[in-house]
Amino acid sequence: MRRRSLLGGALALTLAACSAENDAGLRIMVPNPPGSGYDITARVLAAALDSSGIARGVEVFNLPGSSGVVGLRRLVYERGNERLLMLMGLGLVGAQITADARVTLRETTPVARLVQEPAVLVVRRDSGYGSLEALISGWRADPGGVRIGGGSQPGGPDHLATMLLAEAVGLPPARVAYHRHDGGGDLLAAILGREVDFAMSGISEYADQIESGQLRALAVTSEKPVPTLPAPTVRDAGFDVVFNNWRGMVAPPGLSDAGRARLLGMLGDLAVSPAWAAARERFGWTEAYLDGFAFDQFMAAEDARVTKVLDSLDLAPLRK
Repeated sequence: MRRRSLLGGALALTLAACSAENDAGLRIMVPNPPGSGYDITARVLAAALDSSGIARGVEVFNLPGSSGVVGLRRLVYERGNERLLMLMGLGLVGAQITADARVTLRETTPVARLVQEPAVLVVRRDSGYGSLEALISGWRADPGGVRIGGGSQPGGPDHLATMLLAEAVGLPPARVAYHRHDGGGDLLAAILGREVDFAMSGISEYADQIESGQLRALAVTSEKPVPTLPAPTVRDAGFDVVFNNWRGMVAPPGLSDAGRARLLGMLGDLAVSPAWAAARERFGWTEAYLDGFAFDQFMAAEDARVTKVLDSLDLAPLRK
């Protein structure tokens, strides 16, 4: 599908100045269950839009299924709907590939990438693994016996981070006992219920549990330590893995130039707002704003990158 080109700067700036009242009725779809990383991001974003006066009363709703593919189908069906956005990210890029979805992100209207977020490796507070080094030692000794949980299906960020760590420590991905759960809420229950030995997830999903001591963070996949997280980076622990998830917004296809410019202006205003800066700091998110055509190109590159990784794991179907 041929993308629309971005509007001229003057028109975009004019439309970006629309009042909050003009954004009444805006809805954000979360294609994953409540408690997931997408869900947390969308609800924090809606609150920041409201408190900043950019858009009042934004509704957030969940439409889970097939790791986001059900929501993606709904979004494409809503062609021309300028009051609907969908929170998405790396997980949906992988899901559409592994599901060989008939509807893909290429059919949506890219609006903006918002943040990046590293993964965190967590264990229960009473786990026998006191450090990443101890966990890796046990994992190497019994690759199939150490159960790993993630909140994404193969191709999603939790799965990719796990497989990259496995390769870095010398374990063939085919021997990794990765157990997929339907979002952060289900994964948390699996960790606490001793169904998995450790979990890989986004920092924001378990920030509260780590702070309260319910979970212990053994390592984070960022390039540098996260100030709010009491854990070393995987690289500082001796394993060459740096990995970041990302999240952004897409809209239905077929938007008018004015409608697309309004959404671009709204998220551009959010990106520089104090409320959104405070949210990023609280959840350990890194500012990664990228909009319009640049975001479109970025998603195309991510599609190719994830497909290559999944091909190496024999998890990507032949693309049409």
